[in-house]
Amino acid sequence: MQQTVPGNAMHYAYVTDGNRLVRMEGDRDLRDAEWIDLVQPSDREMALLREMGVAVPTLAEMEEIELSNRLYRENGLDYMTAVLPGERSSGENGALPVTFILSDRRLVTVRHHSPRPFLTFPTRAERSTLGCGTPDRLFSGLLEEIIARLADILEGSGRVLDATTASVFERRNTSAASDRLQAALRDVGREAETMARVRLGLLTIERILAFYTAVIEDRPEAKRMRPAIRAQMRDVQALEVHADFLGNRVSLAVDTTLGMINLQQNNTVRILSVIAALFLPPTLIASIYGMNFAHMPELDKPWGYAWALLLMALTTGGTYLFLRWKNWL
Repeated sequence: MQQTVPGNAMHYAYVTDGNRLVRMEGDRDLRDAEWIDLVQPSDREMALLREMGVAVPTLAEMEEIELSNRLYRENGLDYMTAVLPGERSSGENGALPVTFILSDRRLVTVRHHSPRPFLTFPTRAERSTLGCGTPDRLFSGLLEEIIARLADILEGSGRVLDATTASVFERRNTSAASDRLQAALRDVGREAETMARVRLGLLTIERILAFYTAVIEDRPEAKRMRPAIRAQMRDVQALEVHADFLGNRVSLAVDTTLGMINLQQNNTVRILSVIAALFLPPTLIASIYGMNFAHMPELDKPWGYAWALLLMALTTGGTYLFLRWKNWL
């Protein structure tokens, strides 16, 4: 029976033409597709896939963290779920699970957001290491694109950390420095969240590769696929080390920024303390002459007011010189 889906359905289907991926248009017979990419699949689409022998997991099932729910074989199909960063339907960035359903006839992917590799891979699938001639090679090429994208995200985070760290040590006036440090904290926090998503993606991909290595033995291209899997595993492990390094840089950047903020606040408090100390002796003198006792000899003298002002000025100057002598200014 021919399986077709209305044109407004949220999915993409592809066939291979030589070593290229070609998107199927119009009324499509999904049985001919070698890659079916489901995006927020509807009940109608899930029913059609069930008729083709593919049980599509729901988002709730994909979000289960147990390995038995993310990596398993059922009815001859391999189900592998990774958590990948991407853009949600609301336009916000986030990390959501993506399930790869692999058989010897086709690859089915199920996702509820838009990781960039799913948009870029169809146009350059032929440039992947093994091409896209079979479902296994499609799967390997898509993983290769995902790993490359995660590497690009880490590289971008590294550049942001370089710029942020440089801005933290930049000399500017106090108001500009305060705004700059607050912006630095926001930038570092944003990059820390991004790297956490990338780290989670790398961990789940590493688990997928380990599972795929175990189940590939009964596939005809096992001998050809093993070197590519090992290379991808090395790439993932190298990126995990780099992600840990960037995580340490994030911690250092946060500590440095908070330290600079504390120094700035301490400097402000010091200035206020110096001002208070300078005006303390004049305040004491003014308080003495404001006690309204009946017999205060200077009150009835014509030079009494000038004497009080001079005494206030001398005590203020003496306090200032004392603070400079102690190097507290």
